[in-house]
Amino acid sequence: MPPHRTALMPVVAALALCTRPAEAHIVSSRLGDFYAGAAHPLTGLQDVVLWIALGVLAGTQPAARARWLVAVFPAGLVAGFLLGLAGGMTSGVAALDAGCMVTLGGLIAMVVRLSAPALAAIAFAIGLVRGAANAGGVGHDTNATLFAAGFATAGYVAITLLPAVILTFRRSGVGWRDVALRAGGSWIAAIGIMAGGYALAGR
Repeated sequence: MPPHRTALMPVVAALALCTRPAEAHIVSSRLGDFYAGAAHPLTGLQDVVLWIALGVLAGTQPAARARWLVAVFPAGLVAGFLLGLAGGMTSGVAALDAGCMVTLGGLIAMVVRLSAPALAAIAFAIGLVRGAANAGGVGHDTNATLFAAGFATAGYVAITLLPAVILTFRRSGVGWRDVALRAGGSWIAAIGIMAGGYALAGR
């Protein structure tokens, strides 16, 4: 071995002993739990399908009725999250999810116009169910407050943007766009039926 490499060996050994394990998460700032809560709904098909379905349903309703969901849906998520942390709604969530998918898909496919209280009740119920289910993502070292804040913020953003996108989509033309939304509703209902079948088969 060349002399200059031999002289570097003690330095390399000292640096190796001084290294610390790499941490991929934002541990020191505690912001990691907020982002984990915001991103957690993207890890499950149930959240993705139900949140999109609720946004589509809200986008097909009169704007004055859909605006209430901006407050109601995040409130339902937080209430369900707290219920899940307390140990409530630990069973039967899969069947509830399937029922919600079939209900939302059917309402979209049939172009049902809902009153503001009925639309708000549906949004709160879905938030309650999915909030309780997402409480399972909280570990022993997770800051539940930050996780819930991120989770509720994601719900607020989703229920604000999705109906606006659907409303813009519908106003940009007539005919096939409404047919496409109705077809999408039937697909959501079909996913709910399949999910319900899997839930029943797993019992």
